[in-house]
Amino acid sequence: MASEDWITLRLEDDPRWRRLHNRPFVCRTCGATHEGFFDVFCVRPEQWTGGEEYSPNGSVLTSGHFLSEDFCILDGEHFFVRSVLLIPILGAPDESFGFGVWSTLSKKNFSIYVDAFESGECDGLGPWFGWFSNRLEGYPDTLNLKCQVHPRSGRMRPIIELEPIDHPLVDEQRHGVSFDRLLDIYAAHGHDLRAALVD
Repeated sequence: MASEDWITLRLEDDPRWRRLHNRPFVCRTCGATHEGFFDVFCVRPEQWTGGEEYSPNGSVLTSGHFLSEDFCILDGEHFFVRSVLLIPILGAPDESFGFGVWSTLSKKNFSIYVDAFESGECDGLGPWFGWFSNRLEGYPDTLNLKCQVHPRSGRMRPIIELEPIDHPLVDEQRHGVSFDRLLDIYAAHGHDLRAALVD
């Protein structure tokens, strides 16, 4: 098979893909039960120096040092929002894998986003410049990659679009990953599914 032939294969023809979607299985690495592919997320921005216990979102503008499921403020000076970086999956045109990650925002844009988040009405906002705020396993350093933050309505987390530079994560966001690469990403983040998909 030529090196590019796997790109044109439909994933539904791969027995591992069918196994992933057809019945639950226990991850031998993390012990959780999975069915279908799932996103991987970062609990906090890399720069956060506190614990990992979340505060309620409603406290965001009353604290100078704050972490919730959606917002983070560090020392009253640095502002972060939880976002999603989508990676297309080759051979499955309607599917994307997501990294739940954090990005900085300016204080002004952070305040605008927090105000709009509660109502869920974010149409017309952004995109806003941010600095990617996590280190992802299995890549050269991803901290502080330049990005655009695209707010979404309906209380959905913003989409991260990395600015174009020579970096594997940027390339994968633009061009997608094979199923085997997706399995490598899972393994690098504590979910080695490969053995479970062939039993």
